[in-house]
Amino acid sequence: MQDFKELIIWQKTHAFVLGLYKSFTYFPKDEAYNLVSQLRRAATSIPTNIAEGTGRFTQKDFASFLQIALGSTHETGYLILLSKDLGFLIMEQYNVYSQQINEIKAMLISLIKESKRLIQFFTLNF
Repeated sequence: MQDFKELIIWQKTHAFVLGLYKSFTYFPKDEAYNLVSQLRRAATSIPTNIAEGTGRFTQKDFASFLQIALGSTHETGYLILLSKDLGFLIMEQYNVYSQQINEIKAMLISLIKESKRLIQFFTLNF
């Protein structure tokens, strides 16, 4: 389909994950296999699914992977909130990550809608 590294949404999610990883040094060591592990998986799932979707042959497959990525944004958003409420993230960090994840959600929703519009267009016209 296309090179995922050229997608603005992938670039934004990759930068988000890199920034989030830097925060893990402030988490308690006993959370390394619990909350940190879950947060890593959820956050990295976002750009990973975008990348995997770009490697698929159909717009429908791409849209499916974008929806999985969107689900991961919701999971990540909750885990960031939990991290803040447990005192592992300060309010400033939480606000930055929360704003970034909301922007990512909005971009993914927009891209999913556009993908579905293209699917419908090609289905009706070909």
